[in-house]
Amino acid sequence: MISNIYKLYIIKLAKWFMLVMPIVVLFYESNGLSVRHVFILQAIYSVSVVVLEIPSGYMADVLGRKLTLISGAVLGFLGFLIYSCSYGFWGFLVAEVVLGIGQSFISGADSAMLYDSLKQDNREHEYAKYEGFTMSIGNFAEAIAGVAGGFLATISLRTPYIIQTVIAFFAIPAAIALVEPKKVTDSAMPGLKAILRVVRYSLVENRELRYNIIVSSVIGCGTLTMAWFVQPFFIQINLPVKWYGVLWTMLNILVGITAIFAFRFDKRYGQIKLVTAIVIVISVCFALVGLIASYWALAVLILFYLLRGVATPVLKDYINRLCDSNIRATVLSVRNFVIRIMFSIIAPIVGWMCDAYSLSIALYLVAIVVIIVGGVSLVLLKQVLNSNN
Repeated sequence: MISNIYKLYIIKLAKWFMLVMPIVVLFYESNGLSVRHVFILQAIYSVSVVVLEIPSGYMADVLGRKLTLISGAVLGFLGFLIYSCSYGFWGFLVAEVVLGIGQSFISGADSAMLYDSLKQDNREHEYAKYEGFTMSIGNFAEAIAGVAGGFLATISLRTPYIIQTVIAFFAIPAAIALVEPKKVTDSAMPGLKAILRVVRYSLVENRELRYNIIVSSVIGCGTLTMAWFVQPFFIQINLPVKWYGVLWTMLNILVGITAIFAFRFDKRYGQIKLVTAIVIVISVCFALVGLIASYWALAVLILFYLLRGVATPVLKDYINRLCDSNIRATVLSVRNFVIRIMFSIIAPIVGWMCDAYSLSIALYLVAIVVIIVGGVSLVLLKQVLNSNN
């Protein structure tokens, strides 16, 4: 089972070695797209993920994590192949839909595969540590890719997409080599009613799980939104293009470093204190980046990305602790589903606000959403935990 961890690392590397990220906005602009189009494409990607997010998670529970991960790896390869051959909005739209569906097959199934592989060896208590390692490997890969992508872009802005297609291919043999862990509880039964039953359990019946998912989703949506604000922010402060890859690399290295030690923060501060700090700091960072709008705001971005490395592993761990093996991938997919729904709603709005008003106004809006929705969910989660005790 432990060999699965290293195969998941390869899938993570293939997924996160994103040569295209440092120059994606420049690539879009070179093909006639505006910031509004950038956020529309990302909203479409999120909707594509959302459509199959929960069914694919349930498929991982019923048919196995391995088959689902293989499907996601194949679609990821095809998505970048389409990108490499496209030259306008509609071609990019098709690529984003394929990539979104592929992502829906991987998200949830990868974390469930990791948790159950550890659980079969009675090491599930180490999940947060290994999830942190996995995330850190992904971020280090993205950091290295940031530099490499910048150099490849000097050949042409399309070159990183072509090489990205080759890298995405390596996830396919890694997924095929995975070993399916044994179910520690009875397998879930196929069918729409069974899927809806798990969704109802996650978001209605189990109150502690419900508020963990909502808080985790608010934070996840916030970090995803900031990732797409970084390049427009670089453009706003007139940062030289040669520094895009360097700063993108530095930010992802910071995420990778803190992800390794994320489980220690949980042990030291506990769930409520840690999550409260994350919600507050993330919302303040959005507001400060919008307020400062200069090179000084880079320090705020550094703080934001440090916190991002802590947030993801521990928030997933809280959810894993509250669900059984036979529904784990589905529950994790419910979390990802909520994140993508939130992002698909807010992305077109903030993209329009960037074009119609300013980047700062859009950042203020996200700060308000995070502090209100995250804060209310935290209060309700604390009440549930107190009642359980």
